[in-house]
Amino acid sequence: MAITLTQAAADHIRNFLAKRGKGLGIRLGVKTSGCSGMAYKLEFVDVASDDDITFASHDVSVFTDAKSLAYLDGTELDFAKEGLNEGFKFNNPNIKNECGCGESFNV
Repeated sequence: MAITLTQAAADHIRNFLAKRGKGLGIRLGVKTSGCSGMAYKLEFVDVASDDDITFASHDVSVFTDAKSLAYLDGTELDFAKEGLNEGFKFNNPNIKNECGCGESFNV
């Protein structure tokens, strides 16, 4: 069981944490939302919780909870720049289908 980052995602997160001046890593989770049922939530972690599951990828800590890990196991988080757009891209092998706008998914 694991969540990983590409080098590009790790570099982006590391740079952002340095600009913030604090933070242990990022928290990746899921929430009920959108037209397909689930949506990703991504936030910076300043204090770890006792029930966190932590993975290290390219020297960046990725935090999640057990409930979210059931939906995220095997996910690779990438950071991509495409033309004028840039952002995180979730490569999740558990997805059965996504909504048309790409904001939500179900497994």
